Amino acid sequence: MPFSPRIARALTTVLGDSGIRDRAERLHYANAGHGYDAFGLNPEFVGLGEVIGKLAYEKYFRVQSYGAENIPSSGPGILAANHSGTLPMDGAMLWVDVIRHTNPPRCSRALADYFVPSLPVVSTLFARCGVVGGSRGNAQALLEAGELLMIFPEGVPGIGKPFSERYRLQHWTKGHCELAIRHGAPVIPVGIVGAEEQMPQIARIPVSGPIPYIPIPATLVPLPTKYHIHYGEPIPLHEEFSPEDADDPEIVREAAARVKSAVQALLERGLSMRKGIFR
Repeated sequence: MPFSPRIARALTTVLGDSGIRDRAERLHYANAGHGYDAFGLNPEFVGLGEVIGKLAYEKYFRVQSYGAENIPSSGPGILAANHSGTLPMDGAMLWVDVIRHTNPPRCSRALADYFVPSLPVVSTLFARCGVVGGSRGNAQALLEAGELLMIFPEGVPGIGKPFSERYRLQHWTKGHCELAIRHGAPVIPVGIVGAEEQMPQIARIPVSGPIPYIPIPATLVPLPTKYHIHYGEPIPLHEEFSPEDADDPEIVREAAARVKSAVQALLERGLSMRKGIFR
């Protein structure tokens, strides 16, 4: 990054507010002894990240949060959410929402797709704000350190789903349940309502390179849809199974289906509660 934590702190002080500054100072993170954790997270950049996301969170998407008390206040955990919207604004808004609704503030560690760490400049800012490459080793290290992971089991196919398939969960990967069972972490299902209408795609162009395709959206920028983030009750897979059960494909498959069903139920409840796409 072209600037230091000191400059990030100064920008947060000037552009942010006392709440953001306070959350950055009280942020839970494992300082490796030089102001960063082992993956490059720095609380000053987390504060700056919240400053950058504040306008979108408060004014554009007008995020409303439900059930945040289900987020563990400490220890390992896995947030498993639906994914959509052409641009991953849902991940950014969920990241801000977790920081604002945990005490002490927790930074959810998003496991990014393989191409994200190769993106110039922005990948470094993401790392400073807690994003990590989505390898099994990284996930294991974070859970063993008591961190809160953010995982989108739909992956890239989720953000690229057709408008006609909105709020219908796509192929649901199972790795988050294997991790939860093996490393003693509850899974917190998350249903994000609003993102699936923000930027409908009309086509996509396959490419070879760091990103799998170039989306052709119906709008140049995301629409100001209202976000509703619903957190469900933690699913204690780690209490129901032993770590050795993580090697049983059938157990992991059934656990993933259970999480998927919980997320779908949150989406259906959220859709029934909202008054409209922009309200």
